[in-house]
Amino acid sequence: MNKVLILVFLVVLLVLTVFVCLGIGPSGISYKFLSGIIDDKAESIIIYQVRLPRILGALLVGIGLAVAGSVLQAILRNPLAEPYTLGISGGAALGVTLVLIIPFLSTIKFTLPVAAFMGAIISIAIIYIISSRHHFSVSSLILSGVVLSFICSSLVLLVFAVSKPTEIQSVLFFLMGNFATTNYSLIKMIAIPIIISVMILIILARDIDVLTLGDEKASHLGVSARTIRQFLFIITSVITGCCVATAGMVGFVGLMMPHIMRSIIGPKQQLLILSSAISGAVFLIICDTIARTIIAPAELPVGVITGIIGGLFFIGIIVHAKNI
Repeated sequence: MNKVLILVFLVVLLVLTVFVCLGIGPSGISYKFLSGIIDDKAESIIIYQVRLPRILGALLVGIGLAVAGSVLQAILRNPLAEPYTLGISGGAALGVTLVLIIPFLSTIKFTLPVAAFMGAIISIAIIYIISSRHHFSVSSLILSGVVLSFICSSLVLLVFAVSKPTEIQSVLFFLMGNFATTNYSLIKMIAIPIIISVMILIILARDIDVLTLGDEKASHLGVSARTIRQFLFIITSVITGCCVATAGMVGFVGLMMPHIMRSIIGPKQQLLILSSAISGAVFLIICDTIARTIIAPAELPVGVITGIIGGLFFIGIIVHAKNI
């Protein structure tokens, strides 16, 4: 199939997914909103103040995680790399958890997302400093990220151990992946950095393709592997920080969608980034819709849904793989 037609199909699928998921929920709502006219005030609030912000949040986070995953898999030359590989999510989780020991912060608007973003940024800085001593080699990035993740996880458990169960519940639900608190103000905060970062990565797609050939070949082709990898690491980390700040830990999106799209559309980064972005948005919107409806009126963390689907997906890959 023509690759352009695949992208067009994905765009149409995304539009249909948004409209279909707007009408799905525990409250029975007709699809009259498609005409732009809603007579019932309660229906209008549900559509535009509850469901639409969640869908837009899932769309942006899905785009961000999938694009970051695609780029990280390329620059680390590892198809199983994902945005959370480098310890960024661990720092974000720790930032959110530390809010527990400063009670008055919980009353301030956007405390959790801001804490998550600050934790992610600090993690980026630590990994940046460690990796810079080893010329931003692939192994130094991965190892420093893994070690930092273990340290942050241990500190999170320490805070949980000395906190009251009632204080832990809301933070734990957020860390498991959750769009329940997403609103238009938060969407405006993350939309600009995510969109600008994705556009930069698309522009740098050729350099990313060259990096997949190895540092020596990249230098022969006029690409400074260290400089580009360093810059790409910062860009993908900012995207991941924004995503974690919005929805907490949503695993497998950045791992699974680039993997699927690479098998369909090929390894060239420009098309892969675009297709991963759209498919990531579709996948996460659907997962969030399942999470908020499957046990309605209660809801599951969206990270549970993505984890189950992603886990089954990769078990299938392992079972059918010939060379492992």
